[in-house]
Amino acid sequence: MPKPIPEFKNEDEERQFWAEHDSTEYLDWDRSERVVFPKLKPSTKTISLRMPESMLNQIRVLANKRDVPYQSLIKIFLQERIDDEFHKQPTP
Repeated sequence: MPKPIPEFKNEDEERQFWAEHDSTEYLDWDRSERVVFPKLKPSTKTISLRMPESMLNQIRVLANKRDVPYQSLIKIFLQERIDDEFHKQPTP
């Protein structure tokens, strides 16, 4: 029988708890069901980013070749780089 999940004061407390505990001790994953949230969109934050005009023009050209908006291409490039950084093996 799984352990009871504690009550949390806020999301930060809950996030910290799950970062330090194994969910298999608290949930029976064999009884879980897949759920889809088709209208759920990640929250976004508007930022201002300064870059050389020539770089922005190059991004626009690449975006046009891929038939995507240039801001979407910037997000794709950033996500790829973030993924690379997180998956790098630390060098001794």
